[in-house]
Parts: sequence; C-alpha cells; structure tokens
Amino acid sequence: MRNGTVTSFILLGLTDDPQLQVLIFIFLFLTYILSVTGNLTIITLTFVDSHLKTPMYFFLKNFSFLEISFTSACIPRYLYNIATGNKVITYNACMSQVFFTDICGTTEFFFLAAMSYDRYVAICKPLHYVTIMSSRACRILIICCWMAGLCVIIPLLSLCSNLEFCGSNMLDHFTCDEFPLVKISCSTTWIVEQTVNISAVLTLNMTLTCVVLSYGSIIRTIFRFHSVHQRKKALSTCSSHMIVVSITYGTCIFIYMNPTAKEEVTINKVVSLLFSSVSPTLNPFIYTLRNNQVKKAFKDSFERLAPLSTK
Repeated sequence: MRNGTVTSFILLGLTDDPQLQVLIFIFLFLTYILSVTGNLTIITLTFVDSHLKTPMYFFLKNFSFLEISFTSACIPRYLYNIATGNKVITYNACMSQVFFTDICGTTEFFFLAAMSYDRYVAICKPLHYVTIMSSRACRILIICCWMAGLCVIIPLLSLCSNLEFCGSNMLDHFTCDEFPLVKISCSTTWIVEQTVNISAVLTLNMTLTCVVLSYGSIIRTIFRFHSVHQRKKALSTCSSHMIVVSITYGTCIFIYMNPTAKEEVTINKVVSLLFSSVSPTLNPFIYTLRNNQVKKAFKDSFERLAPLSTK
C-alpha cells in the first residue's frame, strides 16, 4: 500500500453548517429508507408472485438488488459522519468504498443495456421471446454485466491503490471517489485521470449505444402496429425503463463527460448525491406506479397478508 504517511482520510462532506447538516441528514435518511424498502418490495414480489416470473422482472429484481448495494455503499457512511461528527475514514475503508461504489455504479449501466435488449426482443421478436430470453440466457446476461463492470474498474482501482498520499488527507467529498483522491495525491496522476475518463466514456458510450439501438428498433416496430391499444401497451412496458435510463445517464454524463463539471466541486458533489440517493429511491416508484402487473402483485400480496395480521 503506497500511501506515504497518510493512513486515513477526512471526508469534508457537503457543508459545515450544522443546521444544513441536519436537513441533509433527514433528507438522506428518508431517501435511503425509501430506497431500501421500495427495492426490497420489488425483489420480494418477484419471488412470491407467479405472474412476475418473466425475464423482464428477473432483470428488475437484480437491478433492485444492485440499487440497494450501490446506495448502501456510500449513504450510511455519510449519515454516520453527520450523526457523530467523526469524518475520519481509514485508508482501507476508503479503498473498499471506492471499489463497491465503482463496481455497482458501472454494472448498473450494463444492466440498463441488458434490460433494453430484453424489451427489444419482447416487442420486436415476440414469437421468439421465450426462446431467446430463456432462464439460462438471462442468467448469463446478468453474469456478463457484473464481469464487464469488474473488467472496467480493475485497472482503475489498481492505479488508485498505488497513489501516494504524503500531504493533505482531506477529501472534498461526502464519499471516497477517484477525483478527490487524485487532487490530494502527491504522485503523478495523469495516467489515473485519463483512465477514469476513458473508462467512463467507454462504458457510457457502449451501453448507451445498445440502449439507443434497442429503443430505435422498438419505436420503429411500435409505429407499424395498426392497433392503438397495442401501441399504448408496448409503450407502457418501456416507459418506466426509459425514464430510469434518462435519469441515470443524464447525471453521469454531467459528471464524467462535462469538462467544466469536474472543476465545479460543489455542483459535482450535489449531482453525485442525487445519483447515489435520489435515483435509487425513485426507481421503485417509477416501475411500480407505471406498471399494472407490479401494482396487481402488490395488491394481491397485501390481500393475502391482511387476514394473517388480523388473527
């Protein structure tokens, strides 16, 4: 571990204002509870309801697990920092946080690409859907998404672990991230910076290309439908996923592909906070409120549990 004399870091967070910290704590605590509860509800429903045993909900179940893992990698630690006033994080804990946030964040984009492919097959090749999106094929896609995310972050983490920190140990962020680590390192950081940029650009462009191609074919197919009801049904199955894609890609493009955003530290931190707390909170509501099958499964489960609670 080449970290010079630095054995721990100090996370400066978003603000030093005590009153503002209280508001941030309440906001993050509520969004975290809603995120975990909402995503756990989706995972539970896909296990217990027979109508949600399709590939679409298999991907949604795994995506919900990924969202819980991602937000849990950074938000609880920041809540602890605010509640106790202890902003110190050890070197090993910091590197672990970088690993888990990076692997979950990167894999999320490959998940979104896989989910868009699933929607493409369902709408454009409905007669072959069961054959193409078999249980085995779905499992392979999920494994490939995780492996792709791992392959993207391994070179970056290898470089970050070799950075030397011999001066300041104050990270101007609420979580351990490559950009604030690079800023306080006394090593040559050009290779690390370029690796971060290349990894981000490649991941965003590759997965976004898959999403755009999938939805381009979906839209063309939908416009060929003669029935208005068929068009509405097809659009309703894709609308939730398209909203999540827009939110996820929008925030990350702002952070990693906007050169001026890296210099605007406060804006960067706020956008990162929205991506790690608000986005995982919104996803369950987007999928449930716009999906009749999930709403029906929730209603049926509630009706089955209601008699048990009265006994």
